[in-house]
Amino acid sequence: MKRSWLIALFCVFGLAAPALAADTIKLGFNIPLTGDIPDVGESSKNAAEMLKKKINDAGGLDVGGKKYKVEFVYEDNESKAESALSAARKLITQDGVLGMVGPQSSKQAVPAGEAANDLKTPMMAPWSTNPNTTKDRPYVFRGCFLDTFQGPTAAKFATEEFKAKKAAVLYDIASDYPKGLAEDFKAAFEKINGPGSVVAFETFTTKDVDFSAQLTNIAKSGADVLFVPQYYNEIPLVVKQAKSMGFTKPVLGSDSWGSGDLMGLCGDDCKGYFFVTHYAAAGAKGKTKEFIDAYTAQYKKTPDDVAALTWDSANLMLAAIQSMGTVTGDQAKDREALMKAMAGIKKFEGITGDMSYPASGPHDPIKCAVVVKIDDAGKFGFYQSVCP
Repeated sequence: MKRSWLIALFCVFGLAAPALAADTIKLGFNIPLTGDIPDVGESSKNAAEMLKKKINDAGGLDVGGKKYKVEFVYEDNESKAESALSAARKLITQDGVLGMVGPQSSKQAVPAGEAANDLKTPMMAPWSTNPNTTKDRPYVFRGCFLDTFQGPTAAKFATEEFKAKKAAVLYDIASDYPKGLAEDFKAAFEKINGPGSVVAFETFTTKDVDFSAQLTNIAKSGADVLFVPQYYNEIPLVVKQAKSMGFTKPVLGSDSWGSGDLMGLCGDDCKGYFFVTHYAAAGAKGKTKEFIDAYTAQYKKTPDDVAALTWDSANLMLAAIQSMGTVTGDQAKDREALMKAMAGIKKFEGITGDMSYPASGPHDPIKCAVVVKIDDAGKFGFYQSVCP
């Protein structure tokens, strides 16, 4: 009777939780399930759920000879900086995750990274290219290249592919990602083509939908190419308005083009354009093709770069947990051990490329970029690879 009463007490008040936690590894996902870019959150969760099922169906994650079930906790950051900060704090202080994957967008990843570092919890930002995400934050890592690499890559491609001598840029000045990338592109393009060769550097603010004034200036500038480092949901508005105003020069994009339903929103207007990104699904081989085939079979659509980077980032964090050799149950101790294990990875073979982190400085992987071309069928086909 006494034993039954104790069991009931443990269940009612959750006192049995530590025993369950001892056999479970819990990771948090700070992602935009609602807001301006919900497709990014959907891709993130899809990849995570596929990975969780794969691991748990195989008996769990082997750490030092012991099998652990993996549990993923999802928090919606609503595509907002303040919500990403709240989600990070909740995952770390209330949900008790060992590590956090996301946020994806730099606008959310920069503030969330500050919280993760302050609370000494490893954070992996799969898709955030802004340098400030990881700067002076030993607990924060990223799974992609930096804007300081992407910007020059786009500038060099525009110069060589389009023979561009003059460029225009249109970007959201209120968002960390496009602002930083626009500035990096401008600096690189003018380094190649001379001061003042970016003949129009036009801005707008988040939620704007009328770009006629900016595009009028761009059309009059004599630019040979227009660089637009904006998210998939904004590109169709820009492209359609540009074409309606007679701008017929090439429009070049960034990695944010590759997420979400760009072609469903843009259609024929985006065909023939190029953008810099992390991987190309068309023509993929090996482990990358295996991931694409499995994802497509399960979700009935081709995985975008967010899904692929989430897969790599979560796998890297889990591989680091395995390399720890043991999970002690002491949260602070385990989080510190995970941070050191992630920093010590020499070469992680991901589906978006190999990753390793420098011995000192920010945890930014040295990775190649891919330039893709949107073909006549609306597919993102590999065009060329650009490596540091």
